[in-house]
Amino acid sequence: MKKEDKGIIIEKIAATLKEYSCFYLAETAGLDAEATSALRRACFADGIKLMVVKNTLLHKALESLEGDYSELYPTLKGSTSILFSNVGNAPAKLLKKVTEKDAVLPRFKAAYVEETIYVGEGQLETLSNIKSKNELIADVVALLQSPAKNVISALQSGGNKLHGILETLSNKEE
Repeated sequence: MKKEDKGIIIEKIAATLKEYSCFYLAETAGLDAEATSALRRACFADGIKLMVVKNTLLHKALESLEGDYSELYPTLKGSTSILFSNVGNAPAKLLKKVTEKDAVLPRFKAAYVEETIYVGEGQLETLSNIKSKNELIADVVALLQSPAKNVISALQSGGNKLHGILETLSNKEE
């Protein structure tokens, strides 16, 4: 491969890294064609972009970006696939689901999620349990709505009680 071609590929990888808020590194070498196709389809269905890259090109792309990615460099061995997503826990859930079927591959290497680096297969469980930004917003909205719902419920039940008492008293007088 020519040096100019490598430069273009490095720029493309760097641009894609900037485009997404998180990315996961996984080893997919050894997957047969059927398993690879199934993984690609699952990624597409979940809104995850899958890209297979050379480690040296990814290393240079990470070096060209702002920020410290040095903790990821030791994981750049063997075959590396990058899973890009704007939802922090989506690739973790996908990898966890896929590895339940095949305990060996794809193998989680590391992840960069919301400016935090996670390294090692033990981190996959932690990442899959982290709530996404949208899930956290939904929880906050639900907590804010709860007191208003309680007030409305109390007012409605109080009105029903008052109506029942008035009806009972009006029936008593007859």
